[in-house]
Amino acid sequence: MGILQSSAKRTSNTRTMQTSAKSKAQWMLNIIGIMIVAVFLFPLYWLVITSFKTESEIFAHHITLLPQHWTFQAYSDQLDGSSYNILLGFRNSAIIAFGTLIISTVLSIPAAYGVARFKFPGVNVIVLLFLVTQMLPSSLILTPLFIQFKHLGLIGNTYWGAILANATAGIPFSVIILRTYFATLPKELEESAKIDGCSVLTTFLRIMIPIAIPGVVVAMVFSFLFAWGDLIFGMTFIGSESMRPITAGIYNFLGFQSTSWNNIMAFGTVSILPVVLIFIFIQRFIVSGLTNGAVKG
Repeated sequence: MGILQSSAKRTSNTRTMQTSAKSKAQWMLNIIGIMIVAVFLFPLYWLVITSFKTESEIFAHHITLLPQHWTFQAYSDQLDGSSYNILLGFRNSAIIAFGTLIISTVLSIPAAYGVARFKFPGVNVIVLLFLVTQMLPSSLILTPLFIQFKHLGLIGNTYWGAILANATAGIPFSVIILRTYFATLPKELEESAKIDGCSVLTTFLRIMIPIAIPGVVVAMVFSFLFAWGDLIFGMTFIGSESMRPITAGIYNFLGFQSTSWNNIMAFGTVSILPVVLIFIFIQRFIVSGLTNGAVKG
C-alpha cells in the first residue's frame, strides 16, 4: 500500500513539474512575442509621437519618448490645406488604388484558377515567370512602361498610366496568392458540379469563387495597398500635380535648407489611417486567406 502511495505521489509531482515547466515556457514565449512586437511597432510609435512634438524638441539633445509640449499644429496644417491639400491626395490615391484593385482582381482570379486547376504544357514555366516578376524592382520596368504608355497617350493628365502600371506589378502577386488557394480546394466539388450539368464557367463563377472568397479578399487587399503606397509610378506617369497620389505630398515638406519633420510625421500618420482601418475590419479574411492558401502549393 505504501509503495502505491509513493508511486502515485511521484507521478503527481512529475505532472506538477511538467505543468510548471509548460507554464514557464508559455510565459517566456509570450514575453519574447511582446518584445518582437514592440521592436517592430516602435517606428510606428515614433512616427505618431514625433508628429505631436515641436521642431525644437525634435532636434533637442535629450530624446524624449513623450512630447514635453503637445502640439496639434502639424495636424491642423494637414487639414486646412495651407501646405498641402491632403483630401485631394486621398481622392487621387483612392482612384488609383481602387482602379488597380478592380483590374488586378478581374484578371488574376481566372488566371490563378487556370494555372491551379488545369494541366497544360508550360504551366510550371508560367508560374515561374510570375515568381520572377516579383523579384524585379519597379525601376526596372519603369522605362519600358513609360515608352508604351507614351505611345498610348496614357501619360499626363490621366490616372490610367499609374493604374495600369500598378496593376501590372500587382497581378503576378495576386495570381500566386490565389493559385495556392485554388489548389487547396477539393476536386470533388468540380466533379459534382459536372455531374449536375454545370459547365466549367458556371462551376467557376457559382461554386469556386464563393468558396475562395477569403483568398480573393487577400489578393484585393494587397493590390489596394500596393497601389496606395506607390510613389514612383504616380510621379512618373501623372504630369498634373493636382492628380498625383497622396504619397507625392511628402515632397511639399522637404526643403533645400530645412525639413519640417513634425509635418512629415503628421502627414505619414494621416496617410496610413486607411491601411490601419483595412487591417482592423477585414483581419479575419486576411488571416484565413493566407493560412488556407499556405496548406498546399
